[in-house]
Amino acid sequence: MRDYLAVYKTWLSSPYIDEIAKSELEAIKNNIDEIKERFYKDLEFGTAGLRGKIGIGSNMMNVYTVGRTTQALADYIKDYGIERCKMGVAIAYDVRHMSKEFAKLSALILAANGIKAYLFEDIRPTPVLSFAVRFLKTTAGIVITASHNPKEYNGYKVYWDKGSQIQDDIANGIVKKIEQIGYDFEKIKKISEDEALNKGLLQYISKEVDEEYIRRVKGLALRDKEIDKSICLVYTPLNGTGNYFVRRVLKDRGFKNVFVVKEQEHPDPDFKSVANPNPEYEVAFELAKRLGAEKNAELLLATDPDCDRVSMEVLDNNNKYIMLSGNITGALLVNYILESMKEKGTLKNNHVIIKSIVTGDLASRIAQKYGLTVFETLTGFKNICGKENELEEEGIYEFLFGFEESIGYVMGNFVRDKDGVISSMLITEMNAYYKSLNKNLLDVLENIYQEFGYELENNYSLILEGISGQERIKRIMKHFRNEFPKNISELKLQKYADYLEKKIYYFTDDNNISKIEDIVDLPKSDVLRFWFNDGSWYAIRPSGTEPKLKIYVYAFDKEKKQCEMKKNLIKKTIDDIISKII
Repeated sequence: MRDYLAVYKTWLSSPYIDEIAKSELEAIKNNIDEIKERFYKDLEFGTAGLRGKIGIGSNMMNVYTVGRTTQALADYIKDYGIERCKMGVAIAYDVRHMSKEFAKLSALILAANGIKAYLFEDIRPTPVLSFAVRFLKTTAGIVITASHNPKEYNGYKVYWDKGSQIQDDIANGIVKKIEQIGYDFEKIKKISEDEALNKGLLQYISKEVDEEYIRRVKGLALRDKEIDKSICLVYTPLNGTGNYFVRRVLKDRGFKNVFVVKEQEHPDPDFKSVANPNPEYEVAFELAKRLGAEKNAELLLATDPDCDRVSMEVLDNNNKYIMLSGNITGALLVNYILESMKEKGTLKNNHVIIKSIVTGDLASRIAQKYGLTVFETLTGFKNICGKENELEEEGIYEFLFGFEESIGYVMGNFVRDKDGVISSMLITEMNAYYKSLNKNLLDVLENIYQEFGYELENNYSLILEGISGQERIKRIMKHFRNEFPKNISELKLQKYADYLEKKIYYFTDDNNISKIEDIVDLPKSDVLRFWFNDGSWYAIRPSGTEPKLKIYVYAFDKEKKQCEMKKNLIKKTIDDIISKII
């Protein structure tokens, strides 16, 4: 571990740190643990760029870490030459504390470096930034967001010219530029807004981008006249960026019975109306359920604060709202999209689905029925859309749909990231279609299970914060690398993949290694994945954006009761092992 006290003193004595920031640092001078947390490392690029708590310190989101990162991005772009600088950088931001300030700061730093900055005047969903990069043909994009994290957090995501998040080679190049700046904040260039505007180096993005984005989203509709648009739904943007775009698209499509949760309609950086603004969790739907019961809504939709992900709940036969996981929603969407396109004659043999390695296999089984290829990538849409870019360049396959278990989905090629607006429209359309057939999504899901078998999941996280938490995560990963269970009751280990080592180990029935293969089509990543002989599997990995260990359990069986037993058994085995380690 580095000398965090020395770094703390460097910041405290720097002539480029303002007095307000220094007073925050002075206030913790006797709190060694706090100094350690703030300065034991620099904020790092994870799955989605920078993300951390807002505050003063090298390991936090503030004008100095954001400024340094933007200067590094500018230095990296300048290495590509004047044309790349002229193409510029598009910048968007969400509702969080300091988002607008970080966005404007980034724009003025880029402008000071002779790089044109295109800045949205107000909050926008993250996918609109991805679209803007492609539509405006910029070199790069920045979005200031911490997605679904608690209110104390903010983040900084970088996109490249195809509209997808930067790949590791570009990220590494930016990191090198960051290291060259160090804590010499004098190297961060900046000009005033007036000067940037007068020089043509700052331009506010017009509504034309929004309108073209909305037009293309609506263009993804698979069915229209034959669906029942009387469907009643409740929508909540969870006080984030989705309110205008989701409601506008649904209204334009003719869905009139759309009710918004009033307490969560407008931007709120403190997310006071919800305990956790993450629609993966039931708590995010509390107010939506209340309004849903009042309006007799058949569908509840919630987008996360930056509107790149969406979750849904549907009514069961007992009039109770049931949350559908990202895996189930993804499988239902794949089933609906392929069924609709096959019927209309628009499904091509070279269409592909892309999903992450920790996403369930049910959608893959459905795609296989239609003869489609499914590609797997590492977690995160930077990898899913990175694969889309790669396939586009090769010209053999055509991307159709991408998703992962953490409620992220995208269709089409004009947005290169997960998109809560597109997904909300498709989910609503899908529900309306099945309503026109006197079915609900749970009926459709049961039919899918009967055809392909049950896949039941238990995906969960262990929150392990701080330095001690990171050490415990490392211990757990080390243990499962070396001492993983070979059998769990009747389930026999078939193979095991270590994506950090880039090896797959195959096992015989008596638990001996039969062969070892290299993983050649994916970069290194700290993920472990274990398959059993019946199709069940589990995976473990540290989160790239949060202080969590993420665990994914998938059981497979033709019988639901048996599948449930397998799922519980695998989870209990994992939990018992972890409890002895931490």
